[in-house]
Amino acid sequence: MSQIDLRACVRDVPDYPKPGILFKDITPVLANPAAFAQAIEALALPFVGKHIDAVIGIESRGFMFAAPIALRLSAGFIPVRKPGKLPCAVDRQEYALEYGADAVEMHRDALKPGARVLVVDDVIATGGTAAAAIALAKGQGAEVVAATFFLELTFLGGIAKLDVPTISLLKY
Repeated sequence: MSQIDLRACVRDVPDYPKPGILFKDITPVLANPAAFAQAIEALALPFVGKHIDAVIGIESRGFMFAAPIALRLSAGFIPVRKPGKLPCAVDRQEYALEYGADAVEMHRDALKPGARVLVVDDVIATGGTAAAAIALAKGQGAEVVAATFFLELTFLGGIAKLDVPTISLLKY
């Protein structure tokens, strides 16, 4: 099977969601089964054989990458969601935005102490959401082995906010 140029599959959308922003649209990757499979395998491969107990996916596009990575690693899938979306008792982590704050939540019983986890999201930009997901996992006593992202917007410096090893498949 030949390799697909994943960078060529990412579509640039100018002025979205507001003027002056060049949005990196990953939906063409998701729509192409070969490209999507290649992306999942590339993101999972560094962790094969590393005994990952759970893969944490960050709402919502991170779920699309995290769930198949969890299957590939024979690990559980743990969703990290915006407030009010999970049905049971949750741990909550707030994080700063440019103007204001936001939060993410994870079921309070999602991870066992000592669990080895991988945090996955589609894009790392400013790093606030990923840092909050990492804090949630650590707060439950888990060992965060790494965080991995399909796409990194390097000019926003989000990786610097994370205190775990990181892998980004594509960097812009």
